[in-house]
Amino acid sequence: MILVAAKPRKHAEYKEVVYSSARWALLGALREKAARIMTALEGFRLRTLVHGSIARGDVNKNSDVDVFIAEPQSSFLVETALEKAGLPVNARLLIQATPNYAMKAYIEFDAGTSVSFPLMHMRRVEREFYKFGGEVNLNQLKAGVRVAGVDKRLMLIEPTTKGHLESSVIGCEEAAAKRLGVSAETVLDRVHALLKRDEVGRTGVFVKRELASDETFEMALKKLADENPAVRRRMR
Repeated sequence: MILVAAKPRKHAEYKEVVYSSARWALLGALREKAARIMTALEGFRLRTLVHGSIARGDVNKNSDVDVFIAEPQSSFLVETALEKAGLPVNARLLIQATPNYAMKAYIEFDAGTSVSFPLMHMRRVEREFYKFGGEVNLNQLKAGVRVAGVDKRLMLIEPTTKGHLESSVIGCEEAAAKRLGVSAETVLDRVHALLKRDEVGRTGVFVKRELASDETFEMALKKLADENPAVRRRMR
C-alpha cells in the first residue's frame, strides 16, 4: 500500500517523528482491517469513515479500529451488512457521552475494533470531533491517504513521507482549527475536555448499556427514553 501524506506546514516548534518498518507494517495491517469492515458496510450503501490514529498514521500497538457512520441509520441494515460479511459481533452497546451529546450505537468485534453510528442528529461540534482527530473515507483509505488530526495528548499530527511532524495545539487553537477545517469552538471544546480529563481523571459516560440478544438499538433507546428525561430531551 502506498501511503500519501499532505505537505505539512513548517514551524520551529514541530518535532519530527520517523516511523520504523514495524510501525509502517502495523499501520498497513490496521488499515486493511478497517477496509474490510468499511467495504462490507458500503456494499449496503452505508457511507463510512475511519478516524483517529489510523487516519493520521501515528499508530501503536494499542490503536483501535474505529469505523464510523456519520448519519443516523437503521440498525437492522447495519447489522445485516456485518452479518453478510461474516464479521462476528462480540457486543452491542448504547453509549451517550454526556446528556447534550447524541446517543450512539456501538457494535464491537473485539476490544479494539468497533462500528458506531448516531441514533439521533449530531450537533456540529459532535460531528467535527471526528475531523478534529483525523478522518478518512474508504477511497482515501485504499489510496493510502493520511490526514492531519489531533491526538489525545493534544498534539497536532501532520503526516510526512517518513512519519509525521507534531506540535501542541494549546495556545494555537485558532490556527489548528483552520488547519483541520473545523470550527474554533470544536477545538476549544476538545482542548477543555481533554485537559479536564487529565486534571480530574476519566469520569465515565452518561449512558452505557449493553443490549440483550433479542433487543434492537431502537427498542433499547425507546426504553431508555421512557425512563430518563435527559435522554428524551436530547431526542427532540
